[in-house]
Amino acid sequence: MNMPVIDESKLEAFVMRAMGDLAAGYGGIMITLGNKLGLYKTLAGAGPLSAAEVAKRSTCAERYVREWLNSQAASGYVDYHPASDTYELAPEQAMVLADDESPVFLPPAWQVPASMWFDEELSLEAFRTGKGVNWGEHDHRLQCGVAAFYRNGYRSSLVPEWLPALEGVVEKLEAGINVADVGCGHGHSTVLMAKAFPNSHFYGYDVHAPSLQESTQNAIKAGVTDHVEFQVAKAVDYPDKQYGLICFFDCLHDLGDPLAAAQYAAKVLAPDGAVLLVEPFANDRLEQNISTVGQLYYSASTCICCAHAISEGGTEVLGAQAGEARLAEVFCKAGFKHFRRAAETPFNLILEARR
Repeated sequence: MNMPVIDESKLEAFVMRAMGDLAAGYGGIMITLGNKLGLYKTLAGAGPLSAAEVAKRSTCAERYVREWLNSQAASGYVDYHPASDTYELAPEQAMVLADDESPVFLPPAWQVPASMWFDEELSLEAFRTGKGVNWGEHDHRLQCGVAAFYRNGYRSSLVPEWLPALEGVVEKLEAGINVADVGCGHGHSTVLMAKAFPNSHFYGYDVHAPSLQESTQNAIKAGVTDHVEFQVAKAVDYPDKQYGLICFFDCLHDLGDPLAAAQYAAKVLAPDGAVLLVEPFANDRLEQNISTVGQLYYSASTCICCAHAISEGGTEVLGAQAGEARLAEVFCKAGFKHFRRAAETPFNLILEARR
């Protein structure tokens, strides 16, 4: 048998790529520790600090803090100043690591791969049997991590950018319409819209009751319970209130029958209503998605999105990289005559559908 000829330079490059991914996995634990222990917040805006000063200000043990700081310096997550033996968090690093109001705040997102590791046995069984894994079967860190990951992006873009990109929707929201947030999760998107448009009434629907408990608490904290309601319901049986706007935030691809969900949306949509479909950014062909974003979404889709869709019967398992063309096909089959890309970000497609 002929042995393949190994290109040593390609091998070395690939080993280093794989080691980089492995190091990133280790680094995720460091990021979570830094977030939960307040180490990033201690560094933010403080200028150069010694390990002892960081430990003192964060009330943590110095030897652990020094080693953690060294890991952050090695990964490029903090700047190290050899002459003074101090560490500093740059403003750009602070936006990602220390500012929990920032649209690019990422530490909570590490709860998602943590849940994926915890649920490894579920994924192994799913691969071997072909059965699904329901959203509620996963470790609780999945729901919390996903909610936190999307919350700040929605906060920075939903009201100021995405809704105005829809034709005439803001004016209707200001005047007062019924809005359905299908698959609302912890309700961050529902609450953001409710705060911005007090004349409209917002209904958040989800199949995961524990998430709706969080939604209710978020609505209470925001002071919008007078025009927000949450209810356990599927994407094909929530109450018909002739909605002026129906929203699917990063959830249509998770459904076992997205066509049925789109058909039901057409049924309960007001005659002049619109569907706002926010989906993970993806091009229409695999070779166009060979990127860091594609790596992230295909991986999550394997264990989470596809697994949940299969658990619901999986008549059409879109996955998190469905792309605009496949999504347009779903809504065309559901009877929608107009479908367009209203906006986009590096992480999301913002699509509008009308009957």
